[in-house]
Amino acid sequence: MTIRRSRDVPALVGAAREGDARAVARLISLVEDGDEALPRIAAALAPHTGEAAVIGLTGSPGVGKSTTTNELVRAFRKAGRRVGVLAVDPSSPFTGGAILGDRVRMQDHATDPGVYIRSMSSRGHLGGLSAATPQAARVLEGAGCDPVVVETVGVGQAEVEIAGLADTTVVLLAPGMGDAIQAAKAGVLEIADIFVVNKADRDGADTTYRDIQGMIGLGERAPGQWRPRVVRCVASRGEGIDELVEAIEAHRAYLTDSGELTARRTRRAEAEIGAIALGALRARMQDLRSGTTLSTLAEEVAAGRSDPYAAAEALLAELR
Repeated sequence: MTIRRSRDVPALVGAAREGDARAVARLISLVEDGDEALPRIAAALAPHTGEAAVIGLTGSPGVGKSTTTNELVRAFRKAGRRVGVLAVDPSSPFTGGAILGDRVRMQDHATDPGVYIRSMSSRGHLGGLSAATPQAARVLEGAGCDPVVVETVGVGQAEVEIAGLADTTVVLLAPGMGDAIQAAKAGVLEIADIFVVNKADRDGADTTYRDIQGMIGLGERAPGQWRPRVVRCVASRGEGIDELVEAIEAHRAYLTDSGELTARRTRRAEAEIGAIALGALRARMQDLRSGTTLSTLAEEVAAGRSDPYAAAEALLAELR
């Protein structure tokens, strides 16, 4: 059977470990589709995960996330590192389709066997990521990619899911995003380990830089706690990328030395376990919805012979 249609998990993982891009693509496709092989894939990848740096890039539409990602990949490849990229694009609420244009913007690395770029549709998932992104990142890590760079959908003030996935979260800004008050109230800014003021050659860049520095200065931090760095970049010309890589490496050293890396990854694992368990419960709930149990309980509540809490307890008992 060809790799394109294979469900032979050990063979696929072995091929992915050897750098076979088709095997990596097949594994991520199985993950995205929620295939029945997913538990076996996770088990096979587990011994090969837990070491790679996961770097999240997020920011509003148009701030230059894809261009910055492209230049980051170039810098990491120059250092001899194998890089995985997950670029999440928004999907249409009407057709479910997505342009997946981020990979088009990264054609500089299309023929480099040391770079794997996967565009993913958000499939309606909120938070800036796809529901399959955590497991897809695990596939890239298991395939030997270090770092794994996750570029989110263009986000606003509240889509902060990337902070739960990444070891280091980079928030991109650009001149013209608003005044200092707008900067201070934007929830997405509170998750940043590193700020990048991109398009720093434009008018207003100095003001944006000062606003972010001022916001950081207002924050309360315990002694020794990481103070978010602010880096100026003109990613379209590759300017400031070396400084960004240096900031990422400094943050990685802080995470390792302080023990925060283990704490973050434990929280990430808790979230993954919870999401998988909730997914299984939803599937079981759907089975009950398709049967008679839920309908019978609903009829009892509607007729006043029971109440919603008692019905919910009965439903939970059925699930158990």
